[in-house]
Amino acid sequence: MYDIIIIGAGTAGISAYKEAIRYTQNILIINKGPWDTTCARVGCMPSKVLISSANRMYDIQHADSVALKVKSEIDTSNVMQHVRNLRDLFTRATLKDVDSWNSAHKISGEVKFINNNTIEVNGQQHQAKSFIIAVGSTPNIEPTWKTELGDKFITSDQVFELKNLPKSLAVIGSGVIAIELAQAFNQLGVKTTVFARSKKVGALTSPVLQNLAQDEISKDLNIKFGILPDQIKNTVSGVKINFTENDTPQTIEVEYLLSAIGRTSNLNTLELTHIDSTYSNLKNLPIDKQTKQLGEHPIFIVGDAFTTTPLQHEAAIEGKLAVHNCLKFPNIDNIKLFTPLGIVFSSPEMAIVGENYSSLTSQKVDFVTGFVSFEKQGRAIVLGKNIGAAEVYVDRKTRRLLGAELFVESAEHMAHLLSWVISEELTIDQILEKPFYHPTLEEGLRTALKHARRQLNS
Repeated sequence: MYDIIIIGAGTAGISAYKEAIRYTQNILIINKGPWDTTCARVGCMPSKVLISSANRMYDIQHADSVALKVKSEIDTSNVMQHVRNLRDLFTRATLKDVDSWNSAHKISGEVKFINNNTIEVNGQQHQAKSFIIAVGSTPNIEPTWKTELGDKFITSDQVFELKNLPKSLAVIGSGVIAIELAQAFNQLGVKTTVFARSKKVGALTSPVLQNLAQDEISKDLNIKFGILPDQIKNTVSGVKINFTENDTPQTIEVEYLLSAIGRTSNLNTLELTHIDSTYSNLKNLPIDKQTKQLGEHPIFIVGDAFTTTPLQHEAAIEGKLAVHNCLKFPNIDNIKLFTPLGIVFSSPEMAIVGENYSSLTSQKVDFVTGFVSFEKQGRAIVLGKNIGAAEVYVDRKTRRLLGAELFVESAEHMAHLLSWVISEELTIDQILEKPFYHPTLEEGLRTALKHARRQLNS
C-alpha cells in the first residue's frame, strides 16, 4: 500500500509530487495525457505570449499618445509560430523535470476508483493510505456546434495550434479567458466579434469599474452584450453565424468560432460514486473549502479539479500542502492560505485582491470605498495610459484594508502590493505611512486610500 497516490500531473499534481518525495519514496503519480501543465501548454503562458505581441503592436499603432509619429508596416505572419516556440520552451522545462523522476513512481493512464483506498489504472489495482486528486479541468463546449463545425470550432485548448492568425474570429463568452484572447486577436488585426450572454467583461464585481471596463474595452472590440448566436452553420469559407440584435436578424461569417464559456472539472472520469454513492453530483461534493478534504476520507481534491479560484499559484500551494495533510492524517490543516489574488491580462489590466465588492456587500460588511480615476493621474498621463480606475475597500470599524478592484495599466503589479498588505492585516493608517515614490502609478492607490480615510474620519 502506497503512502500517497497523486492523480494528475498538472501544476497541483507536480507540486504535490515534488513535496511528497522529500518525505517518502512510497508514492505513485498517475496522469492521463501530457505530463506538463495546462498553464504551460494551453493556458497562462501561451496566452501571455499572444497578448505581449498584441500589446506591442497596439502601442506602436498608438505611439501618438506619447507624441511620436510612426509610419509602421507590421508583419504578423510569425506571431502564432512565436507563441508555439515559447510555449514549447516552457513545456520542455516542465517535462525535463518530470523525466528526472523515478520511473517506478509514474504511470500513464486513466484512473477509476474501486473504493476509498483502491484505484484501478490500465487494468491494475493500487491501494494507498491517502490520495491527492489533481485532475484539472477541460473547456466547456456546445456539442452541436462542434459536430457542425468540426475543426472550425476551437477552444482555448486548440487556439494556439492555428498555423496563422485568422482574418476573422467569433468568440463566445466574455469572461477572463474570452476577453484576454478576443482583445489580443483584435489588436493583432483579426476582425473579432464577441457574443456575451450577460453584460459583463472579465471578473470585476464593482458596478462602477465593471461599467467602465465595458465602455473602454468595447471601444475597440465588437462585443454584443446579451446576444448569443441563433444558428451556427459550417460553410466552405468558414462559419456563418445568425443572431438577433435590436429585434433585427443579423448574419456574419468568420473563419473560426472560439468557445470560451468556462471549464468543467475532470472529476467525472474517476467514478467517485464507488467511494460513496452520494457523490454523483460533482458540483455538490462535500469538499472542505479550507482543507480540501473529500468528506471524511483521506482524499484531498486540489487545483482546478474543484475550485472557485482556478489559478496557478493557488494550485501549486494546494498541491504542496495537501501532502502534509495526507502524511499526518487525520490531523489536517487549512491549505487555502493565500490572500485572494486574481489578474486579467486585458488592456487595461483588471485585478481583484482580497475581498471583492460583491462578496463584501453580500456579507453586509460595514466598509467604505476609496476611489481613484487614473484619467488625470500624473504617471498614467506621462505613459499615455491614463484610462481606468481603482477602488479600495476598508473596514469601517477596524480600518483594515479588506480588498480592492482595479482596471488600470500595470494592475498586475499594484495588485501584488495590495495582496501583501492585506495579508499583513495593515490598517489604512499604517499603509499610508509607507513610501509612495513620485511619479508612479502607485500614487494613484494612495489617492484611493486617502479617499477612504476621509470617509472614515468624517
